[in-house]
Amino acid sequence: MIPWTVIDTAIMPGGTDTLRLKQRGTEFSIMLGTNELMNSRLSGSEEALAKLSCDRIRSASRSAILIGGLGMGFTLRAALKEVGDTASIVVAELVPAVIAWARGPMAEVFGDSLSDPRVTIRESDVGALIRAERAAYDAILLDVDNGPEALTRPANDDIYNLAGLHAAKAALRPGGVLAVWSSAPDSQFTRRLKTAGFVAEDVSVRANGKRGGARHTIWLAVKKA
Repeated sequence: MIPWTVIDTAIMPGGTDTLRLKQRGTEFSIMLGTNELMNSRLSGSEEALAKLSCDRIRSASRSAILIGGLGMGFTLRAALKEVGDTASIVVAELVPAVIAWARGPMAEVFGDSLSDPRVTIRESDVGALIRAERAAYDAILLDVDNGPEALTRPANDDIYNLAGLHAAKAALRPGGVLAVWSSAPDSQFTRRLKTAGFVAEDVSVRANGKRGGARHTIWLAVKKA
């Protein structure tokens, strides 16, 4: 068995918690304490986040997508396969080291996705980008934290509370979709989405796609046209 090696660490902005990038052969893992936030072998639910969202905006011309959280780029790469040549995708990543890891030790995992002309990487809090826009996006895809209950950063609660959901709705175009990834279901969050005026449903997906794995949840919340 090849042992894990810690390649780099990074402090979460505004906090003291440490992210660790680990490698074992060709496999990568990003850890926060004892919690594994992502693993390069498990991409199914993050890819589903992109596919399910893009399926709902097929009719949009020159679609504009905002992705919250770069991670290991699974959602970004899946979205690039789903959208046309005239689409634009903004990826907001708060942790500078995660962007550096994508361009450094994990460059092979990311392939040419970061240099795709449709992609813009913003070192920013996705909540700030959402609050700054009005009717700018056809889809907002949030893979931030462990879901609606903040784990990595308490300030992430501001994205998922009622005010944050109203801001997301304002940033979407009519018929646009807010998609949220979570490690577990949350009936209160479903109700909160509906209270904010979305037509919302939650979908159960597998961490490793058709090959199974843990069950994760994706909310698809549509802004009424």
